[in-house]
Amino acid sequence: MQNRCGVFGEPIHVYSRAQAIADGVLIDCTEVAKEAGFRIPVAMTHAAWVDCVEWSDEDSRRQAHQDQAGRLWDVIWMASLAARRGGAQASFDLYRLPRGGRGVTPRLVTLSMVCGPGDRGEPVITILQLGEG
Repeated sequence: MQNRCGVFGEPIHVYSRAQAIADGVLIDCTEVAKEAGFRIPVAMTHAAWVDCVEWSDEDSRRQAHQDQAGRLWDVIWMASLAARRGGAQASFDLYRLPRGGRGVTPRLVTLSMVCGPGDRGEPVITILQLGEG
């Protein structure tokens, strides 16, 4: 006999995308992504955000003047170019100044972008570091 949840029964635990955004596991980038031409919600993993977007005034004093808005735009714009190639998954490269230390040389990083179902089955995009997910 099969119950209403299929052969595996009720899920033991469900962690929604909305919960992940509320918890800071995902960072919602949808508003900026709309400016770059995305028509569906876009979020980044916390790890990708910390590595490629996060930037403080202290970072600017120690290394080079940058801001989070500009760094976020760089990631989203490069993601938008990758999205134009099509497909449910794409990798893209960008140069970003790593945080920490006193380095001022941009370094190449590769990020992955996955289009999948959201909490209600709607299409959503998640940007993550290679090896995440």
